[in-house]
Amino acid sequence: MINNKVDFIFTIEVSGANPNGDPLTGNMPRIDNRGFGEISDVCLKRKIRNRMQDMGHDIFVKSLDRSDDGFRSLQKRFEDVFNKESDEEVEKIANEKWLDIRSFGQVFTYQKRALGIRGPVSVSIAKSIDPIEITTMQITKSISGMEPAAGKTRSADTMGTKHFVDHGVYVVNGSINSYFAEKTGFDQDDVETIKECIKTLFLNDVSSARPDGSMEVKDIFWFNHSSKVGDVSSGKIKDLLEYDLPNAEDLKVKYEDYNIRLDQERLKEYEEKGLRVEHIQGI
Repeated sequence: MINNKVDFIFTIEVSGANPNGDPLTGNMPRIDNRGFGEISDVCLKRKIRNRMQDMGHDIFVKSLDRSDDGFRSLQKRFEDVFNKESDEEVEKIANEKWLDIRSFGQVFTYQKRALGIRGPVSVSIAKSIDPIEITTMQITKSISGMEPAAGKTRSADTMGTKHFVDHGVYVVNGSINSYFAEKTGFDQDDVETIKECIKTLFLNDVSSARPDGSMEVKDIFWFNHSSKVGDVSSGKIKDLLEYDLPNAEDLKVKYEDYNIRLDQERLKEYEEKGLRVEHIQGI
């Protein structure tokens, strides 16, 4: 078990990639109503789960293309393990068996159940530091996917569009609640696994929308409190992050131009209360 609250902040640099497409806008990169880029918490947890799986841990919520047990639905995966067990037994076994449930929790509605497991690890929606610019590119295929109509040499599916963020820096906040960790059996080894998953978040995540090297975790600030309650609130931890806004007219903005850092004066005050911070570089 863990005996202290944990908060974390990490930054993501995006260069020429679509970090998280929005199906309601033709798969364009997600933005809010002010033009700031977003990556959904669901997307981030999916990538963390994938890294858990890469590291050899058993997870419950596997994407179809990563299913390694022959099951194509969560219901079948659940029913392969459980039958007439009580909800208490299901919760205990599920937490012991699947790391993602022990971390993020899960709702089971199979076999006429209504069982909710509340996980200790929470991850926020990623937000870009400043508004992002989205580039849309027209693309063509060299061969038709469908048979062309009569009298045509190409079908309509040879034309398409590709959207990407030219450059953006996103910030993610998260925490690990020690009280919920006690209930699910989430321990210090699991904490280290989550840390390693974040550090290596985009390994084995290459696609046409996210070419190799186009998305990187840059800075991770890992805050260990001295108690279960925490030395300061997660909101105050979030406010520790400071950065500069690069010149909007600069045509070649780099990550270093943001000068990502923590407010040292307030951090010192929190450290006197027992808070400890670890600065980690992403891979």
